[in-house]
Amino acid sequence: MSICFLNGTFQPLADARISPLDRGFLFGDGGYEVIPVYSRRPFRLAQHLERLAHTLDAIRLPNPHAPSEWSGIINEIIARNPWADQSVYLQVSRGCGDGRNHAFPVPIRPTVFLMSDELVTPPAEQLARGVAAVSAADFRWLRCDLKSTALLANCLLRQGAIDSGCVETVLFRDGFLTEGAASNIVIVRDGTMLAPPKSHLMLPGITYDVVLELAAQHGLPYQVREILEDEVRTADEVWMTSSTKEVLAITTLDGLAVGNGTPGPVARRMYDWYQDFKNTVMRSG
Repeated sequence: MSICFLNGTFQPLADARISPLDRGFLFGDGGYEVIPVYSRRPFRLAQHLERLAHTLDAIRLPNPHAPSEWSGIINEIIARNPWADQSVYLQVSRGCGDGRNHAFPVPIRPTVFLMSDELVTPPAEQLARGVAAVSAADFRWLRCDLKSTALLANCLLRQGAIDSGCVETVLFRDGFLTEGAASNIVIVRDGTMLAPPKSHLMLPGITYDVVLELAAQHGLPYQVREILEDEVRTADEVWMTSSTKEVLAITTLDGLAVGNGTPGPVARRMYDWYQDFKNTVMRSG
């Protein structure tokens, strides 16, 4: 049985309970992180905790733990669950107030919840063929750089992909690429990798950072700049990147082939570089 952490106590996930007055339940008032774990080692934990701190600071929610305390809780969750490779979900809400009131409660007593599941990355067949995606207008709020638990817009956009038999929804705002409903999006044109710049309109992905670092390390030409919707639709390659999808080629967009309809050579190289990096950094020793 999966073991979770709730407000200072490790317990079976099936036994965990929170109040219906918790603001995470009532308002989606909180922040979260998803941390991949390889061979029981959390991946880029410091960067995940920095992003969590950024979210909590921006929504004026006191961070309930110092980085060393978070590290201890996360490593204990990893140790108490059975999988070598895991996906740790961490959530902090603003806790309970006196009834349903939009104003912040005084004092604020955050609800801290962590759980873990087996980390499942894309199967070999999916990597070989790539996946299908649809596109949609990005109608989310204007602070997409915050990893907020209020994800209804993302859920609706992602469900649009599922309804069409696809894996992801590629989002455009005012004629420019932002990201995916649950991933960052990168494209390749004429051998150059293009990534949209970090801004309030996209989540600063940890895997996104790794991909840019690997491009620089291996001499792959790349640019970080605004990307027109037409550039995406006529790209040689389109990828999605995330903690669970890692580097996954999108080979059809809105029913039309991306490039020749198969994962391109740059995507295959980046996937290999990512696996080498992951295995060297996370599985060695």
